[in-house]
Amino acid sequence: MLLQQFNEADRAQLDATLRPCVDNQRWIDEIAAARPFTTLDQLFSQALNAASPFTPAEVAAAMAHHPRIGERAAGNSAEATLSRREQSGVDPSNTELARALADGNRAYEEKFGQVFLIRAAGRTPQEILAVLQKRLGNTPEQEAPIVAQQLREIAVLRLKGVMSQ
Repeated sequence: MLLQQFNEADRAQLDATLRPCVDNQRWIDEIAAARPFTTLDQLFSQALNAASPFTPAEVAAAMAHHPRIGERAAGNSAEATLSRREQSGVDPSNTELARALADGNRAYEEKFGQVFLIRAAGRTPQEILAVLQKRLGNTPEQEAPIVAQQLREIAVLRLKGVMSQ
């Protein structure tokens, strides 16, 4: 999408464009209210500012849409497509890695009560697994801001992807 199209989009169109980046109405509203943007950098900066901070309730709501690392998101939604692209480096045919990720995901969910969230784009499967294992050592109080930061990174990364199409 071109920046001019983004700036001129009606509200329903804008919501449909932004919601797959992160399903957070406050974030969408803040970006919409800041239009028009003169540069993409200005848009991305506003997106990051609107995401800082995400409240615990906003993180929990957004997390409901994220698949486990190593599992492919189902469906044809824009969000599922983005998730599959972000996790494309995780090869499910590597059974040893898939098992280690599944075990780590299970341990993470038991400890923190939510899926493990990481910006997978640009990371190798081994890096993702190492981060997962490291974060299992965190307390819930230590983990919460990390999850929120990862969600911010994912939201802005997805917005960049939308704007480059």
